[in-house]
Amino acid sequence: MPKNPAPHAAESDLPRLDLPRRDAEPTAAQLTAAAATFALLASPPRLHLVWLITHGSYDVGTLAKRVGISIATVSQHLSKLRLAGVITARRDGRRHLYTVDDPHVVALVEQIFEHIAPDGTLAPDPPQTR
Repeated sequence: MPKNPAPHAAESDLPRLDLPRRDAEPTAAQLTAAAATFALLASPPRLHLVWLITHGSYDVGTLAKRVGISIATVSQHLSKLRLAGVITARRDGRRHLYTVDDPHVVALVEQIFEHIAPDGTLAPDPPQTR
């Protein structure tokens, strides 16, 4: 019996979709973009900002108070995050409110903090239920 039998005629007539597979090796472009995203989030104040913004919409003044850094520094961080597409901003009167619209960014931030315990150590994996 052949290892990979020929597809049925109906299957071969379907258009081929080149969708990324979860187990496919990443391309050079994907590796570069992923590394740049991790580098962007490697700053504790910037990661704190992203964590806050995944939990609500905030203006720059509120973010500066919550993170404990100057408005000018927060603005610089927000600019980098916006350019990278990690966060978005919308006008609300005279101020801008920052949000995270990408569910992948939300999931990434949630997962890293599920993995890190409050004392900074790695959190144990939850028990497996059968």
